[in-house]
Amino acid sequence: MIVLAAAALVVSGCTTTITGTPTAGVSEQLGPKGPVPAGLERFYGQPLTWRDCRSMIHDDESKSAFTAKGAECSLLSVPLDYAKPDGRTIAVGVLRLRASGEKVGSLIINPGGPGGSGMSAASYIAGKAKKTALVRRFDIVGFDPRGVGASEPRIECLDDAEMDAERVAPSLDTVPEVEAENKQFADKCVQRSGGAEVLANVGTRDVVRDMDVLRSALGEEKLDYLGYSYGTRIGTAYAEAFPGNIRSMVLDGAVDPTEDPVRQGINQVKGFEQALDAYFGQCGRCKVTGKPQLESLIRPLEDKPLRVGDRSLSLSDASTGIAAALYNDEYWPVLTQALEELAEGKGDTLLLLADAYLGRDDKGEYTNLMAALTAIRCVDEPRITDRGQLAATAQQIAEGTKGTFMADTDPPLPALDTCAFWPVPNTSEPHQPKVAGIPTLLVISTTGDPATPYEAGVNLAKDLNGRLITYRATQHTAFLEGSSCVDNAGVDYLVELKLPAKDLIC
Repeated sequence: MIVLAAAALVVSGCTTTITGTPTAGVSEQLGPKGPVPAGLERFYGQPLTWRDCRSMIHDDESKSAFTAKGAECSLLSVPLDYAKPDGRTIAVGVLRLRASGEKVGSLIINPGGPGGSGMSAASYIAGKAKKTALVRRFDIVGFDPRGVGASEPRIECLDDAEMDAERVAPSLDTVPEVEAENKQFADKCVQRSGGAEVLANVGTRDVVRDMDVLRSALGEEKLDYLGYSYGTRIGTAYAEAFPGNIRSMVLDGAVDPTEDPVRQGINQVKGFEQALDAYFGQCGRCKVTGKPQLESLIRPLEDKPLRVGDRSLSLSDASTGIAAALYNDEYWPVLTQALEELAEGKGDTLLLLADAYLGRDDKGEYTNLMAALTAIRCVDEPRITDRGQLAATAQQIAEGTKGTFMADTDPPLPALDTCAFWPVPNTSEPHQPKVAGIPTLLVISTTGDPATPYEAGVNLAKDLNGRLITYRATQHTAFLEGSSCVDNAGVDYLVELKLPAKDLIC
């Protein structure tokens, strides 16, 4: 990405806007607003220079999102290390679609991951919300968290060829082999992402500080935020760090902040198993009618991947493609097609599903989603480095997921994972959020959510003293996904601060 220098004149003040040429952009200084932490004045009060987003396109996803009508983009300057505010700075990509009517504020969005592009999400969500008051009353704003997407420096681990090769490589059977591969991956992340100092500062702890800088630079006294999936972790961490800076917050598809990674993983496997059962339960005319038949189709792929053009469908990719289609029951017809093709010896649709999940386009180029996901998790969560714990942990996972489809296709080994070889310590750990003084927030949880199971949302609503919307469906996240019950409640809250009178079931 080319970082363009600001060419428009900036005049001090809170609302001054100077219009420049389309290539130079429009520089706008609206901050500082709200409390400014000591030493960070130049960041909280910085001007943002808004330009046509096309100069920041870096992959197929951004090409589609960044060419949306009315989209404008900027770069936010933040410290790499907030403990050293006078040291190295990095750039956070920001995309905005202006409110079409009387403005309430800026609604900042994160779609999850970790590693998902908030810039692309803002464009996508604005499209889905075009008939609601959200786009009339809010600037819709998305940012790519540090290390992600259009932000610089980017987290990079494997190149495109290495990603392709890893997907079709045979499973490793021994602990030393697995650990050697995990260490090599961690080493490449360090080398290709700009060193250990970059990786030490890509966690949620630092993302929420960036988000508060963005709030101020956008000229907002208080934050309005919509977070999906991992984005709920960002929201929870922001509420802890800046409890007095919140106006509204919708958290959909919650990550339970008290759960350790092992328990979280077990619950997710069970969630996908529940979704797979629901899929087969409604699949009366399907040719693949249940898990025994499904396993008989994909098991041979471990030893003999299925040719798909000049590529191959591995067991790993088949499992990934199936999981991708279980995120939403709208994708179930695609899953039916994919499994019927597999029964006929074809793997085209399953491979496309796996490609979409892993961020690969039809040119063979990957987004940095999976690299960022690993790097962020390695500094967000405690890791196991004590070999004495490994066997017990592997047994806990095996017992907790026994008999599930995903566990049977990927049995655990008592090996140190990638994060055990990470060069920097974790900066967060599971805990009960301390959020005294926050306003009442809105949490949405879906009963059949495979990726972030329903109880996680119930627990988060209790942890944050929030209002809970329960959505009865099988899908991951619900807001702006077609339920008028969920959508109306969410929009009323964000725009008018009107909460449901009590916990709501949709």
